[in-house]
Amino acid sequence: MSTEVLPVSEAATPPAVKRSSFYVALRILPAEQRQAMYQVYAFCRAVDDIADEGGLRPERLAGLARWRADIASFYAGERVAPALTALAGPIRRFNLAKGDFDAVIDGMMMDAEGDIRAPDWATLDLYCDRVASAVGRLSVRIFGVPQQQGEPLAHHLGRALQLTNILRDLDEDAGLGRLYLPREALQAAGISGTDPQQVLGHPNLPAACADVVQRAQMHFAEAWKVIAACPRASTRSPRLMAVAYRGLLDAAVAQGFAAPRSRVRLSKLRLLLAILQHGIV
Repeated sequence: MSTEVLPVSEAATPPAVKRSSFYVALRILPAEQRQAMYQVYAFCRAVDDIADEGGLRPERLAGLARWRADIASFYAGERVAPALTALAGPIRRFNLAKGDFDAVIDGMMMDAEGDIRAPDWATLDLYCDRVASAVGRLSVRIFGVPQQQGEPLAHHLGRALQLTNILRDLDEDAGLGRLYLPREALQAAGISGTDPQQVLGHPNLPAACADVVQRAQMHFAEAWKVIAACPRASTRSPRLMAVAYRGLLDAAVAQGFAAPRSRVRLSKLRLLLAILQHGIV
């Protein structure tokens, strides 16, 4: 599988971005910011594909190691690897931090090294920081969020989005042999096992999910507090992301977590209302 991140023209939106839940939130950005976010998303998509579909574990780890080496070489001023050609400009223009790219790779390493099953809350929070909040830290620089608010916004909104993803994708993750629900929540609900399929069929699963829902709701609330303190123009995309994903969380809660479950989607009406309310400065 190729891991090259191809340059993106202004006229063409990458297919992977069009399929993303973030498509509308990115599409409303000014051209330079939009293209930068497309390239950050392409990087995230590439390393995520390696972690999930990059062959046997040694091959996945080797693929992620190549990305880490390419990032290190670029920041050391040694060379621009072909995979980083399109990303180099946004890194320089928006002063994107090497540590955040490394953190994303670290998160993918957690998936590639072994299937995550019922981590404790501390490990799950670290995972969320790496695969979501680190992306948020890259994004807020591109969005132009003031530095004082950028870090807490990335912290809370990243975790809110990732916890929502976990609740939405329970069955999909189980198909990969993974279970991201925290051990403490399972144990509090009287679920002692960690086999994904057995846990998802347990009658007490909704009680375990309730703890994750509560944590996600808290992070959404904190993210909105930060957003309220920011210049409106810098938070158009984060506001749309927050509204869209809070809608997904609400839909998952309304459906419930007992089997059988379907993958929840945001209604077109709610998305349209969010665009009208938050997508225009």
